[in-house]
Amino acid sequence: MKLSEELKWRGFLNQTTLVDLSDLDDTKITFYHGFDASADSQTIGNLASMMLDRLLIKHGHKAILLAGGATSLIGDPGGKDTERPMQSEEVIRHNVAMAEKQIKAVLGDNDIVQVNNLDWLKDMTILEFLRDVGKYFGMSTLVQRDYIAKRIGEGGDGMSFTEFSYTLLQGYDYLHLFDNYKCTLQVSGSDQWGNIISGVDLVRKVRGEVVHALTMPLIINKATGKKFGKSEEGAVWLDEAKTSVFKFYQFWLNLDDEGVEDYLKIYTLIEEEELKELMEKFESDKASRTAQKYLAFEVTKLVHGEKRAESVKNISEVLFGDKQFSELSDKDVDELAKEIPTVKPQSVLSALAESGVVSSGTEARRLVAEGAISINGIKISEDVDITTSSLVKKGKNTFLLVR
Repeated sequence: MKLSEELKWRGFLNQTTLVDLSDLDDTKITFYHGFDASADSQTIGNLASMMLDRLLIKHGHKAILLAGGATSLIGDPGGKDTERPMQSEEVIRHNVAMAEKQIKAVLGDNDIVQVNNLDWLKDMTILEFLRDVGKYFGMSTLVQRDYIAKRIGEGGDGMSFTEFSYTLLQGYDYLHLFDNYKCTLQVSGSDQWGNIISGVDLVRKVRGEVVHALTMPLIINKATGKKFGKSEEGAVWLDEAKTSVFKFYQFWLNLDDEGVEDYLKIYTLIEEEELKELMEKFESDKASRTAQKYLAFEVTKLVHGEKRAESVKNISEVLFGDKQFSELSDKDVDELAKEIPTVKPQSVLSALAESGVVSSGTEARRLVAEGAISINGIKISEDVDITTSSLVKKGKNTFLLVR
């Protein structure tokens, strides 16, 4: 499948200045993609952008990944109703380092160039910025940009000059990368269209050259209608300190049936024929969640590695499937201990009370008497001592590890 075809098939195409998308099939170019550094981890929304990068690299194009060390100090107003909190340069530098590490993990050993726009913007004087960049932008054009018009129009929250200048800085990034790397394509999410166009226009006005822009749609959870992004409640992060590997896996496993095919195209490397076979199997038995299981494993493997993906897959099958607790390795149990209450060996009534799984010893005795408690899949009807590592289950979805 040619790149132009695959971009459309996977759902990566939203807007582009390219008159003929097939130009990307015939000529190998250098493209760049900027990543925000306002947080210390990327999210699965950013991961979708990385998958677009992987696709372009797969088809032979050279990638420049730009960390917004300078622009993150300013704050991108795109898609925001209010101004972002200002952060220190030290915090942004840390965030950049974290972003570069995560991006490298996802893109693997591919030949990519990583740059930081702080390196060329930090020494630019205000006079240089106004003369060499600002003079090429018309105010009437800028204030008509959707995200700017919304903020400065009636009922808007307003916009500082700091935020207003963001699009000019991003435009200069494109000019810098064109001059130094012969970069002729910028890719990003659809909310960055206005900022990318600033760069396209600046290169044309200053250098008389034509460069291009391509955006992908923002990824929407069809069940909730919310985008996958770090500013949304319940964001899913790539850093396991913010979203554990188990919770990361569970997120994908629990996604809606309606959107799972779209997510598979975007977040995995699955090919067209394999996807067709997988979806036929899924449609014949949706309760099996075959598509979600494939998605969860492949994305977790991509971000956290195959061993961690296998471990959380095993844990999930013990908690919610047919696999027995005894089949877990010691490392699997270590992973499980991070996710559920864990106590030392003792009687089941004491374990339930100590862990907080029940509110009192009276409730624990009642649940045991009613057959609502099981140990390693076997229901009990009276108090027993637990002397070896075991999984205690209350009802359908409450668990306790004794080890």
